[in-house]
Amino acid sequence: MIAITAPTGNIGSRLLSLLVEAAPARGEEVRVVVRDPARLPGAVRGRVEVVTGSHGDAATVERAFTGADAVFWLVPPDVSLTPEEAYSGFTRPAARAFAARGVRHVVGVSALGRGTAQAGRAGLVTASLAMDDLIAGSGVAYRALASPSFFENLLEEADSIRENGVFTDTVAADRPAPLVAVADIAATAAGLLLDRSWTGVGSVPVLGPQDLSPHDLARIMSEELGRPVRYERQTLDELRSTMLGHGLGAAFVEGMVDMKRAKDEGLDSGVDRSSQAGPATGFAQWCAQTLAPVVLAAAEAADAR
Repeated sequence: MIAITAPTGNIGSRLLSLLVEAAPARGEEVRVVVRDPARLPGAVRGRVEVVTGSHGDAATVERAFTGADAVFWLVPPDVSLTPEEAYSGFTRPAARAFAARGVRHVVGVSALGRGTAQAGRAGLVTASLAMDDLIAGSGVAYRALASPSFFENLLEEADSIRENGVFTDTVAADRPAPLVAVADIAATAAGLLLDRSWTGVGSVPVLGPQDLSPHDLARIMSEELGRPVRYERQTLDELRSTMLGHGLGAAFVEGMVDMKRAKDEGLDSGVDRSSQAGPATGFAQWCAQTLAPVVLAAAEAADAR
């Protein structure tokens, strides 16, 4: 039995799709923990066992992990909480349930940066690494999927890219760093959950095939979209003001600002790519398959009006 948390999110939904196809042939059943079962695809509902509730709730995870051999763990950060509360606080009931219910393997979504000079002052990343330590301390075999920023973050800027040819971030324009497609995280998680021959505790980097700077991203987007795209660097103060203006909690905002500062100082740099497991989607491929349909379809619809 494999239990999946956050099965309707960007990563969890892709993982669920992979497991419902592959797990039965391996004699595995799939269970999902979801607040609203109606959000599950109709084609999936009849093929999985559903536990309704929040996976931050002790009673829910006790039910969800009973009889489960392996768990996929992903925390949906609560922007009203401190980073520690949002990650470790949310995870503590699950860590107790792992031990109490005999779960043997856990695969969790985490972040790059462990062992770097920035790791202890990287806001949300620091909190995520502490969550990994909490899970590892429960006695399970654990693999943290150490991920950089997602390609999919750019989808939040699709309107700006389409209307103004601009995307923003807070890092230096010429600083290369790894990025990743969420589909690759899901595929790596599926591989680990289906082949549980691994033991102990460790991190698995999940990265795109090459480090890219914002200038590199702008160039590739321009080529794939067939229109000019440029990068504008935002200050950390501007980022803070924008997030506070959207109603995010002050402590969570500071965690985001600290993470962005650490990334600009090299938090994600220097990772050993030789230990990566699973696929590596290139940014140009992702642009063609995912970003271009969002940006160009909306532009064509606007032109038609």
